[in-house]
Amino acid sequence: MRLFVFGLGYAARAIAAAAGAPLLATTRDGRDATIRFDDEAAVRAGLAASTHVLSSVPPDDVGDPVLRHYADALAGRWLGYLSSTGVYGDTGGAWVDEDAPADRGRRPLRNVADAGWVAAGARVFRLPGIYGAGRSPLDRVAKGEAHRTGIAGQVFSRVHVADLARGVIAGFDAPAGVYNLADDLPAPQDEVVAYAAQLLGLAPPPIVPVEQLSPAARGFHAENRRVANGRAKRVLNWHPRYPDYRAGLRALSATTSPTAASPAPAAASGVQR
Repeated sequence: MRLFVFGLGYAARAIAAAAGAPLLATTRDGRDATIRFDDEAAVRAGLAASTHVLSSVPPDDVGDPVLRHYADALAGRWLGYLSSTGVYGDTGGAWVDEDAPADRGRRPLRNVADAGWVAAGARVFRLPGIYGAGRSPLDRVAKGEAHRTGIAGQVFSRVHVADLARGVIAGFDAPAGVYNLADDLPAPQDEVVAYAAQLLGLAPPPIVPVEQLSPAARGFHAENRRVANGRAKRVLNWHPRYPDYRAGLRALSATTSPTAASPAPAAASGVQR
């Protein structure tokens, strides 16, 4: 097996490391001994020498850049694509699985890219919020960058990056199709950041009204859904090692020590939940 990765970002690096296979990868600028995405000769040579191709490249202002530039070089290889559960759009907190319409997301070009990879015969992994070492509520709380919104009844799904990697690797031997990789417990974001603060010995972050957030953050908080992972469990024989945010954050807290922006207040333990 030889793996070619379009877009060697946070999740793709975790997948590549867990796969332990010979790796070629692209970045926009060819940093860290990768191939520059627009170096067509090098990309095509790399694809020709690879058996498995994974793309984590998001759509640009036109569409999916990988399919636009290199679709003709993908035939005969295992294909994987890291998509988003955002394609399902807002469900009002209801559960959603892979049979739900995938053209309801607030990013139309993501919807189109997802459909393009499905049509290409890829294993399309639809992902919720990804967290892990260096990118978790623990880090945001410690840096003083986290907040709560006070929105009642709003839930999101998430997945630990290590579970994401294990799911994609399980997909190496699975049929083409769509798989949601999410943990077992969709939960309110306020609850998650409060738990992260508790693990750090800090008071819960302040409540910031949605109206005061950036347009991107307001768009995120306009959605409310629970993502079902039953197909991945049945077909991939995948089960999350971190089935809920508590297990994931406890594991991260035990192995990392985010530096808090300020020391914990003396009475913090009395107000934590």
